[in-house]
Amino acid sequence: MCKGLAALPHTCLERAKEIKTKLGTLLQKPDSAIDFIIPYPEKPEKPPKAQKPSPEEALQWRDSLEKLLQNPYGLASFCSFLRSEFSEENAEFWVACEDYKKTKSPVKMAEKAKKIYEEFIQTEAPKEVNIDHFTKAVTMKNLVEPSPSSFDMAQKRIFALMEKDSLPRFVRSEFYQELIK
Repeated sequence: MCKGLAALPHTCLERAKEIKTKLGTLLQKPDSAIDFIIPYPEKPEKPPKAQKPSPEEALQWRDSLEKLLQNPYGLASFCSFLRSEFSEENAEFWVACEDYKKTKSPVKMAEKAKKIYEEFIQTEAPKEVNIDHFTKAVTMKNLVEPSPSSFDMAQKRIFALMEKDSLPRFVRSEFYQELIK
């Protein structure tokens, strides 16, 4: 017997509401038929003031997510692209981990570790990243005594996910195609 929506976990319902809201605007009927004829192309968000790479340099990103993420303009372009797809949490997590690794003070490291955990790792986190149970458990164990390598396993998993999934979509996107012209 179907128990309906009440049987779903709270996070599923919240996520469904978010998606419904986002899709609601797309599903609204246009005011006139002209909207079907003349599309309104949205310009990609401009990355912050960083030196635009040469087309040759941008072409290297096609084969190397690491090079893309190391370039400030590339990172900003990639994040803008992911934001347009409502999937920026992986890149944000990766950036947060890179920042975390540079932290010297044990007190600040513990604060940042807690923030990263609560924002990206814990179940039902606002920007929860998609990592397996084992990786989550190892990361939680590492956070008992935070160190620069506490998030390494999770960060590597997310890097691999972005490399396999997000990078190929980015390379096919207008964001990237404009860079290599």
